[in-house]
Amino acid sequence: MPDPVQQFFTAKPESVGQARDFALTTLYSWGLSAHAEDIRLCVSELASNAVVHGSAPGHGFLVKLEADEDFVRLEVHDSRSSCPEVRHPCASDPSGRGLLIVEEFSDGWGVEERLPLGKVVWSRFKAGQAPC
Repeated sequence: MPDPVQQFFTAKPESVGQARDFALTTLYSWGLSAHAEDIRLCVSELASNAVVHGSAPGHGFLVKLEADEDFVRLEVHDSRSSCPEVRHPCASDPSGRGLLIVEEFSDGWGVEERLPLGKVVWSRFKAGQAPC
């Protein structure tokens, strides 16, 4: 299995697209294209949350990917310890659906404490290849 990879991003809106590109490039280099678009979407949501809610001033966020025979694990590390929660916004609410998307497209997700500060929001995806 490939070695885990990670990349640090500054907490600015354009970093979300860079994080998506990093994830796609990594997954395709590993030959794991089966769920690449689902993972890309979840990177987008978790990185957006890190930029908007999770990064204290002067801090950025880290995206880490690792894979074994069964799963790809995505982690987004940020500097705030506030625990994200799945919201159920009204149809007219312009935001608040990010973790609903992660919940829908991943095979599990959660939050872990990150020392010395912050948290890790992770999600995992079955690592199988796309069907023929």
